[in-house]
Amino acid sequence: MSRSSSFKASASPAFLALGCVGLIASAPGYAQDAKPAASKDLGSFEVTDTAIDQVKVERVESPKATRPLLDTPQTITVIGKTTIQQQNLLTLRDVLSTVPGITFGAGEGGFGYGDRIILRGQDAKNDVTVDGVRSQSTANRNEVYNIEQVEVTNGANSVVNGGGSVAGTVNLVTKRPLAETQTVLSAGVGTDNYYRATVDSNVRVSDLVAVRLNAVYHENDVPGRKVEDFKRWGVAPAITIGIEGPTSLTIQGEYLDDKAMPQYGIRYYTNLGGFLPEFDREGYYGFANLDQQNSKTKSVQGIFSHEFSDTVKIRNLSRFEHIKQNTVTSQPTGTFCLASTGLQPQAPFIGGTAAACGAAVPPGFYAPTGGRGVQRFITNETVYNQTDLTAEVDTGGIKHSIVLGASALWQDFEQVQGNLPRNPDGSTPAFPLVSISNPGSVVQGPAGAGRVYGDNNYNGPVNFILGSRNRGEQRSYAVYLFDTIAFTDWFELNGGARYERVGGNNRTLSYVTTGATIGQLTPPTATAPNPNQFYSPKDNIFSYRVGAVFKPTPNTSLYFAYGNSKAPSQTSVDGSCAAANCNVKPETTKNYEIGAKADLFDKKLLLTAALFRNDRDSIRVASNDPTQVDQRLDGNQRVEGVSLGASGNITPNWTISANYMYLKSDIKQGVSSICLANPGVTNAVATCNGVNSPAFPDPTRGYSLTNTPKHSGSIFTTYRFDFGLELGYGLNHQGKFLLNQPTLAQLTASTYVAYYVPSYTIHRFMASYPITDNLKAQVNVQNFTNKKYVTTVRNAVGGSWAQPAPTRSAVFSLNYSF
Repeated sequence: MSRSSSFKASASPAFLALGCVGLIASAPGYAQDAKPAASKDLGSFEVTDTAIDQVKVERVESPKATRPLLDTPQTITVIGKTTIQQQNLLTLRDVLSTVPGITFGAGEGGFGYGDRIILRGQDAKNDVTVDGVRSQSTANRNEVYNIEQVEVTNGANSVVNGGGSVAGTVNLVTKRPLAETQTVLSAGVGTDNYYRATVDSNVRVSDLVAVRLNAVYHENDVPGRKVEDFKRWGVAPAITIGIEGPTSLTIQGEYLDDKAMPQYGIRYYTNLGGFLPEFDREGYYGFANLDQQNSKTKSVQGIFSHEFSDTVKIRNLSRFEHIKQNTVTSQPTGTFCLASTGLQPQAPFIGGTAAACGAAVPPGFYAPTGGRGVQRFITNETVYNQTDLTAEVDTGGIKHSIVLGASALWQDFEQVQGNLPRNPDGSTPAFPLVSISNPGSVVQGPAGAGRVYGDNNYNGPVNFILGSRNRGEQRSYAVYLFDTIAFTDWFELNGGARYERVGGNNRTLSYVTTGATIGQLTPPTATAPNPNQFYSPKDNIFSYRVGAVFKPTPNTSLYFAYGNSKAPSQTSVDGSCAAANCNVKPETTKNYEIGAKADLFDKKLLLTAALFRNDRDSIRVASNDPTQVDQRLDGNQRVEGVSLGASGNITPNWTISANYMYLKSDIKQGVSSICLANPGVTNAVATCNGVNSPAFPDPTRGYSLTNTPKHSGSIFTTYRFDFGLELGYGLNHQGKFLLNQPTLAQLTASTYVAYYVPSYTIHRFMASYPITDNLKAQVNVQNFTNKKYVTTVRNAVGGSWAQPAPTRSAVFSLNYSF
């Protein structure tokens, strides 16, 4: 498939200083009074039982939230369906790219699937929940048609969501039946073969029953890429019996069929400036006819609630989720010979000499190698149940808002992995040479012994050769208590505690892939005496959080909060542990936050500001003790910063949602205390040779974390004219961040150079106009300055890969409501 955007760059991107966003940032929701239909409110928060397109901003969608966001002592950013629709955000990654402090990993080690979210410098791929239920970390959440809002909680948060949650959590709230009847039909077409249709229909069947149906069909090519594309469809029915009554039962289901192409991007040489001119920025360097990223998601959820009185309520949520994935990925690796130099582009070290190409690869071509045609069949099942009892209690003039609950989580995971481009005996066939500058076409190069030329379509033998099978399960049982104690109208304490028992097991079976014993289990060796060992870690976790809230006025709050998170040995069902870390106590993270929030303009605009510190003061590192296999909790990292925000209505016609975050990250200790006491020594008490030295006792100490930009921010603002036209403008900025930390060898040889992923600023535009009372037209232009930048870069300097960001695109949509 070959295509290009219908737009050409017409203006250079103008950098808008983040000083104009100085008063704004990752803003939580704000309390808001009821308003007439003519009033326009920012769609960034919780939708309650009102018309589908009406927004009431008050609190996050969780029974554990005992207070409105204004009075919650924590930074929480909530992006609602109206904001998602206004900006035409299509995937979870699209939504989270507007939240400061979030970056995305690039599939390190060839693990090229999953959202790979990095929140405040910490891996958060296992900290995504759906309606509060932990979701599969390997899934790409490529659709938000059935999402009411996305909630990003910043700071250590395992008291709410369980083990892990080191830097926060991301919660997706699904759409449920509402009290009023309304249907919204949407259809859109755009550049890059964009076609999209959605249905959101809510019907009040009777006084007791309401039903809601959401459905989507979507396809598009990735702007600025020649092969990568998306195609998916889904349907999500829901019914509530007893709506607006004291007793209700909501049953939801969803089926999503998602077909896409893996996005590994192209070769990226940080030490040579990034993308090299000889490479086709739009080209695909995998196997275009072999690679795929397909998934099918099925889920059923039931929520039962009963009000015993005006002050006591019970709620039970049960959820079943089944996800099957079939992925084939090809890393853009190989022996690349540049036409401009006749040499390979990467150098073995800074200041070194680029390697010769060899006779097999002529200049201007590359020989594909590495992890190509890797097929993974992944199955994940989740069963979850949570029961919450909430009560409002007055004890001698002191008011309590109490939540007492318990939850149980069962997850099962299986992954079968092998290679497709193989001969029947498991050997790797010879891959044709491919043009670096034009990988999508067969370009004939100079003749030579054994030289065969081809393109990025694979035409050799296809035989699935089993390489490994991974099975895992995780069980979690928790009890928790939350209480907000209001001593006076101006002072209250907000706290919670959670005890959790986390257990699981994981086993990876590896198989012989060539020779006479192909398909048999890998036999033990001297260096790997137990290649198929079974591990079953168990951890007891106690986490907590407490905050003090002072309210100088009813519409303002000042707060201080402290909490912790615990990360068990096996943080996710697809994760594994080994002999070195299965018996290690959970890692601990501590979070400190002080902040202020204010509702202005008759509770129409929320301003927030917070200072925070996240200390991971017990990170697993190698013990370097020859008598101790288990790792030690000696590692230490710190991330601290500032979060500012503004969200809501400045005037009835002018809305704004803006976010800014400053992050300062620092490695406090990166080696074991044994090596600090015995730098570079290997003897009966320490094995530290090659780990550190007397000159460099802690090689990474003082360096920042990777994937952690100091500055990031976003703004989206709309203005509606009296004649109906509404214009919107958005800006996203992400500062540069460190790609590589030093090694002992680099520091010793004085060859370490810090490389950074470049900063970027992109702009988006929206315009909408009501053609009739029921029909509205909308135009969205993403990246309208056609900024060229990268969204993810693999953490390797001398030659890796990066994903070019989507170029400029435009979409025209019609929305019909009745």
